[in-house]
Amino acid sequence: MGYLALLRAPHVTRLLGGTLLGRLPAGMTALVIALALREAGTPYSRIGLATAAYAIAAAVGGPVLGRLVDRTGQPKVLLGSAVVAGGGYALLALAPGNGIAAPLGAAVAGLAMPPLEPCLRSLWPSVVKEEQLDTAYAFDSASQQILYVAGPLAVAGISAVFGPSTALWTAAALGLAGALVVATTAPARAWRAPARAGGEAAGLLGPLRSPGLVLLLVGLAGAGWAVGAQNVLFIAYAEQHSGALPGGAGTLLALAALGGLVGALAYGAVKWRSTTATRTWALALAMAAGYLPLLLLPGPWAMAGLALLSGIGLAPLLAAAFVLVAELAPRGTVTEAFAWLVTLFATGNAAGYAVSGSLVAHSLTAVALCATGGIGLGALLLFGARRWFTPMPEAAPDTARGAARELESVA
Repeated sequence: MGYLALLRAPHVTRLLGGTLLGRLPAGMTALVIALALREAGTPYSRIGLATAAYAIAAAVGGPVLGRLVDRTGQPKVLLGSAVVAGGGYALLALAPGNGIAAPLGAAVAGLAMPPLEPCLRSLWPSVVKEEQLDTAYAFDSASQQILYVAGPLAVAGISAVFGPSTALWTAAALGLAGALVVATTAPARAWRAPARAGGEAAGLLGPLRSPGLVLLLVGLAGAGWAVGAQNVLFIAYAEQHSGALPGGAGTLLALAALGGLVGALAYGAVKWRSTTATRTWALALAMAAGYLPLLLLPGPWAMAGLALLSGIGLAPLLAAAFVLVAELAPRGTVTEAFAWLVTLFATGNAAGYAVSGSLVAHSLTAVALCATGGIGLGALLLFGARRWFTPMPEAAPDTARGAARELESVA
């Protein structure tokens, strides 16, 4: 009933649909860059450079665009960034074999990736009732599991029929279409961040002047690390057990994503009485517990079950963290704070992938330990920092009512 009520609320379906549409390129880009450049005869070293340029640029651009949203509103930033990112994809599609144009196009596409995730999370308090917030964030988190399965599938299908360059044009069109759908909604047009508090130094630091928020972000980077290392573990495990499990690594990764989807939907269906901070560190510990059995490295079918188990904790953890980020972000910085969450999680993911990649030739157990250690340390940090998870003195009061009044005047 909770999800049905959420989807029936005004604007929710359009916001979710537009955001999912516009975020699909995030699940497509790494693969489509590799396919397009490889088709053009580009060596793997330059493919790695282009994909790294995209990832680094996205990590840098997210907080910058989030700050722009907090200062100027959502529509201009969403539409402007979508157009610029589309230009990056176009450059990639037109000159995938060029040693300068390809990494430049990838960097532009990453740097200007429309901040649809943080924008949607900033909008939830003004769109749904307070008692629906956990359900909304849980549904939001669950949708991410779909994106990172649907994105590669879309790339594979489009590339097989029309070629990788068409997939790049499609990514550009999807980003622009999604941004247009969201930017033209009444909630996005009405949303305004409250005036920032603090002096010049506070303005430079933005949301990072909240110690609790910084500790939360670092702890969640550990979850990202775990996911990156887990990807390497599943790929290497599937290679060692070739043919024993239908679909190989793809099956294991899909099962982990399915576990996340189930976990998020179950989390959002519960009416929680504990505080958001308590739920966050408790779910981080639960995610760490779900990763521990991976150290056993059992047979393929048992490993499939453990993949499903390991995925269950991630999406509920992120759903709780979304609410906690909004509680900890100083006034006027909530969109940038959500963008920092995306950046820190992605950075942890990349680091976990890189470190586990250097270990995989020596021992699968070491890779499993790398994955488990990432979320384990992150969970312990969140537990140890739990007393810091209280709003700053100048943190924003509940602005949902004011935003709702503005929304009524626009709608």
